[in-house]
Amino acid sequence: MTQSNPADQPAKPSLEVIPLGGMGEIGKNITAYRYGDEIMVVDGGLAFPKAHQMGVDLIVPRIDYLLEHADKIRGWILTHGHEDHIGGLPYILPRLPRVPVYGAALTLGLVREKLSEFGLKDGEIDLREVQMGDVVKLGTHFSAEFIRMTHSIPDNAGYILKTPVGQVLHTGDFKLDEHPSDGLTSDLARIEQAGKEGVLLLISDSTNAERPGRTASERDIAENLEEVIKNCRGRVFLTTFASQVHRIQNLLNIAHRQGRRVVMEGRSMLKYAQVAQATGHMQAPEPFLTSDDVGELQDQQLLFVCTGSQGQPMAVLGRLAFGNHAKIALRRGDTVILSSNPIPGNEDAVNLIINRLYELGVDVIYPPAYRVHASGHGSQEELATVLNLARPKYFLPWHGEPRHQINHAKLAQTLPRPPKRTLIAKNGDIVTLGQDEFRVSGTVPAGGVYVDGLGVGDVGDDVLLDRVNMSQEGILIMNAVLHPTPHVEVVTRGFVRPNRELDHQIRRVALESIEQGLREKKRLEDVRDDMYGAVRRFVRKATGRNPVLIPMIVD
Repeated sequence: MTQSNPADQPAKPSLEVIPLGGMGEIGKNITAYRYGDEIMVVDGGLAFPKAHQMGVDLIVPRIDYLLEHADKIRGWILTHGHEDHIGGLPYILPRLPRVPVYGAALTLGLVREKLSEFGLKDGEIDLREVQMGDVVKLGTHFSAEFIRMTHSIPDNAGYILKTPVGQVLHTGDFKLDEHPSDGLTSDLARIEQAGKEGVLLLISDSTNAERPGRTASERDIAENLEEVIKNCRGRVFLTTFASQVHRIQNLLNIAHRQGRRVVMEGRSMLKYAQVAQATGHMQAPEPFLTSDDVGELQDQQLLFVCTGSQGQPMAVLGRLAFGNHAKIALRRGDTVILSSNPIPGNEDAVNLIINRLYELGVDVIYPPAYRVHASGHGSQEELATVLNLARPKYFLPWHGEPRHQINHAKLAQTLPRPPKRTLIAKNGDIVTLGQDEFRVSGTVPAGGVYVDGLGVGDVGDDVLLDRVNMSQEGILIMNAVLHPTPHVEVVTRGFVRPNRELDHQIRRVALESIEQGLREKKRLEDVRDDMYGAVRRFVRKATGRNPVLIPMIVD
C-alpha cells in the first residue's frame, strides 16, 4: 500500500478579504470576501469630493474585481443606511448579477428610496429584510449573523461571518452608547460569546482611534440641546446630518416639551424622516410643518430642522446664510445651532457659513464651545472593550485613514491579550487568511470612479488636474487661421486683465512661429505644436504664469 505524501495533498483554499473601498480612508465602504469560487460582498458606499476635485459630485468605488468575477458573487449584506455604506449601490448593483441583498428595515427603506431615484424598480434588486440575530447563508461557504451595534443611525449592524477557515467578526460602524435614544445597546454579550468560541479575525471601526476615553452619549447631547433651546426666545434653526435619526427623534420630543412646532426643511431631511417613520424608527408627537404652514405661529413656537451641516451652498442653511432662500430670511433674535462637526475637508465651507451667520446678527451655537454634537464612532475605551471581548487571533483596523488605523493597531498592542498579528491594509489589498496565515498576498484594481453630472467615470485625474490648473492659472486660447493671410486670435479667461499690448505680443510670437513652419513646409500638427511651445515660453517669461494653453489651427 502506497502512503500518500502530505505534500501531494491539494492545499485547502484560504479566505481572501478584499477591501475595495473604506480601507485607509473614510468613505465609499465596500469589502469582498472570497473562498474558492464564491464571493460575498459587504456594503457599497460613496465618498464626497475633496476641494481639489473640482466639479465632481460624488465618488463611488471602482468595482473591476467584482465585474471580472461577477459569476462568483453569491450575496450581499448591508450594515446600515449611511451614504458612505449604501450611497454607491445605484451605480454598482445594476452592473452585477441579481443576488440576494440582506439588510435591516431602515437600511433597506433608504436603499429603496435611492434606487427609485435612479428609476430602478423594487423587483429588479433582490432586497431581503433581516432582524438583528438573524443568520443568512450566502452560497455554500459563508453564513453571516447580524449583531446589533449602536451608531448614529438605527438598525446598525455588525456581523459574525462563519467561513471554512474560522470566524470573522466585523463591528461595522459603532460606538458603545449606554443610553441610546431607542434603548437598544450594542450586543456585547454576543461579541463576548464569539470571543470564547474563537475569533480568527476582527475587523473594527478605527474612526476615533486617536481619541481617549469614551464618545459622549446621545442622551447627553439631547439634554444639552434642550437646555439651549429652552433659553432661546426667537426662532431656532438647527442643522444636523439628515441620517441622524436618533438625534432628530430627540429634537421632536424636545420641541414638543418646549412648545415648539417642527418645520422640516431640505429634501434629504424629509426623505430620511419619512423612511424612518414608515419603518417605525421615528414617531412625531405632532405632524411636521413646512415653511408654508407656519402661518400665525410666533417665533418662540418654531424649531426648523434643516440640511446644510457641511456648509453645502445649495442646502437650506447655506441658502439662509446668504439670503437665497425663497421663503425664509434669518433676522436678529434667531438662533442657529450646528449639531454636527465638519467632515474633514469641509472645514472652510462650514466656517464660511458660520461667519456669514454672525454677520447677519443671529446667535450661533456650535461645537466645541457647546456640546451639541457627539460622534457616532467609539473612542479608545470602547475600541479596547471590543478587542478585549472578541480576543481575536488576527486584527484588521478598518474605517479610517492610515493614522486612525495605526493608532488602533497600537492600542490593540497595549491590551492584556493583544492580537497575534495586525495588518494595516489599503484598498485593493488581497488579505489572505487561514488558521496560521494572515498576510497581504496581492492586489486588485481599486480606487474611485468620479460621478460628474450625468457622467460616471468619464472624468479622471487628468481632467481634474486641468481644472485645478485653469482655476489657478487661467486659460489662453489661440485660434490661428492660415488663409488667405495667416492671423491669430487670442482669447483669455482668468489669466490677466485685458491687456492689448500683451495680446499683441502673443499674436506676434504665434505668427512668427506659424510663418516659419509654413516656410519649412511642416505638417499642420507640427506647426501647431511649435506655436504652442513658442507662446508658452514667451508667456512664462513675460508674466511668470503658466495658463492652460489651447492652440487651434484652421487651414
